[in-house]
Amino acid sequence: MSLKQQQTPLATAGATPGLLTQIGMAGGAAVITVTFIHPIDVIKTRIQVSAEYGKLGMFGTANKVVSSEGVSALWKGVNAAWLREASYTSLRLGLYEPCKVAFGCTTPENTTFVKKFAAGSAAGALGSLAGNPFDVLKTKMMASEAKEAPSIMKTGAELFKNQGIAGFYRGIDSNVARAMVLNGTKMAVYDQAKGMVVTATGWERKSLMTTFFSAIAAGFFMTCTVSPFDMVRTRLMNQPSDARIYNNAVDCMIKIATKEGPLTFWRGFMPIWSRFAPTTTLQLVIFEQLRGMMGMKSL
Repeated sequence: MSLKQQQTPLATAGATPGLLTQIGMAGGAAVITVTFIHPIDVIKTRIQVSAEYGKLGMFGTANKVVSSEGVSALWKGVNAAWLREASYTSLRLGLYEPCKVAFGCTTPENTTFVKKFAAGSAAGALGSLAGNPFDVLKTKMMASEAKEAPSIMKTGAELFKNQGIAGFYRGIDSNVARAMVLNGTKMAVYDQAKGMVVTATGWERKSLMTTFFSAIAAGFFMTCTVSPFDMVRTRLMNQPSDARIYNNAVDCMIKIATKEGPLTFWRGFMPIWSRFAPTTTLQLVIFEQLRGMMGMKSL
């Protein structure tokens, strides 16, 4: 190994701000991002819960929502989304680097793709446990077709009245599985892609262009791996409070596959990718800039 290689430590090997600071930076980046991306999430949710919207496609669904419910309907549930990002994404993004260290990623030699995926999955699972209640509220609010945007307090009170605390953790099994696959794919592909982009182009690892192209790659592979989990999670969370269509994640997957066909798991692929690509890019660009301001090395 050359002297230059020996003097180039990983981001995880240098001095870093406290854990709460890293989580706070991740949460800030996530809340800013979701404010702009939320309309795509509303469209994606409508397509997943309704075959009618599924036939209309992304632009047809957007047109119907706006014409029948108004432009503001595209931001239904955004307050729940802010709370979700402040809890879920702040942890899954902010805990990635500490989890890498916990998995032994302290030098380039022992930092493998599998360890990166494991670190991302662990951070995703922890974030999902914290953010699930807000995820349930957000999903129900986005799926509402009433002209008046539903209140987060009213939605929460109704959910608690009909299902108790357990209602806020509806779909927790599929949500944790989704978060592990999503964050494992996102952070491992992003981390790995940055090294490949640097090698291919000669750009610095902290370069905005390096971050941009690495995030685009991560967004695409996230969509491929997460779509089935996203479909199951959305169906479970949007079940009527007075009816139980699916018993659990496995039951939901079996019923979707047998009654609607396996390709249904990828229904809404384009809206999901349209959301993941800008979301991942904006989140990581903002997060990396905040890390730089705090004197931290690039991921």
